[in-house]
Amino acid sequence: MNFDLNAIPSTFDLGHIVLFGTSALFALLYITKKGKAVEIEKTVEVEKIVEVEKPVEKIVEIEKVVEVEKIIEKIIEVEPKVKASTPESALQLLALLQKEARFIDFMQEDLKGFADAEVGAAARVIHEGGQKVLSDYFTLTPVRTEEEESRLSIPAGFNPSEIRLTGNVVGEAPFNGTLIHRGWKVAEVKLPKLAEGYDATIVAPAEVEL
Repeated sequence: MNFDLNAIPSTFDLGHIVLFGTSALFALLYITKKGKAVEIEKTVEVEKIVEVEKPVEKIVEIEKVVEVEKIIEKIIEVEPKVKASTPESALQLLALLQKEARFIDFMQEDLKGFADAEVGAAARVIHEGGQKVLSDYFTLTPVRTEEEESRLSIPAGFNPSEIRLTGNVVGEAPFNGTLIHRGWKVAEVKLPKLAEGYDATIVAPAEVEL
């Protein structure tokens, strides 16, 4: 394609100037709109990013709540289960001690006005009656078979309900010490059966002589 340079005007009249100004104005408007479009696209991209981040934060919060709930469940499982005891057997034993050894009478008595010899005589009666109750209704065996005052070693994992450590308890098992008391455990209980409707709270009925 050939261009005729002679066709290009050497001078500019008012028409050419207006035409040039109009073209420049349209070009400026086009550039301005394009810039705004780019900013709108950037704004939309930022808004999309923010919308994606919000669900991630919610997921993290849910995971933390689940972890806390699991910890609480473990704590609840660790807590020891307490078994409620029934008083009937204890009341029955107390009634037997009162019947055979006058145990309640002795314990309720004010001993300040009695001489030691009198207290000793009463204690002998209580000892004999209490011993009879134990031998008739309970089978007792020692927790430890070693002789008292003997040296022994307590290994790791011992049962704290069977062995109670006293004195200077430091460090970890095994422990070496002296057997002060062998302990007792009940191998068998043979308490009498209670009749239906029996009031176990009456451990000693009132006595009326006719």
